[in-house]
Amino acid sequence: MFISQAYAQAAPAATGGAEGMFGSLGTMLPLVLMFVVLYFVMIRPQMKRQKEHKALIEALAKGDEIVTAGGMLGKVSKLGDSYLHVEVAAGVEVQVQRSAIVQVLPKGTVK
Repeated sequence: MFISQAYAQAAPAATGGAEGMFGSLGTMLPLVLMFVVLYFVMIRPQMKRQKEHKALIEALAKGDEIVTAGGMLGKVSKLGDSYLHVEVAAGVEVQVQRSAIVQVLPKGTVK
């Protein structure tokens, strides 16, 4: 009385050969284009920044004036393999990881 009858619909015929191949290529094309855009917008610049930071860390020398990730300014007094001793005030040294260095300042900036 209140329920209408439902009829099954026939499935569409499968296309074979060249049409089927281009159809699947058309569905994958947006995905491939998204990955290419993601690579050039996000992945490639991040890799470039990592490379520049690694070069900055390897080029550190005693006497360089630096800024740490926490915003502390100081002068490099001792170098180690993974740690640096940074003089933040007269007679005050702190030990920081090399990876915590974010910038090398021009000479004479820290007084």
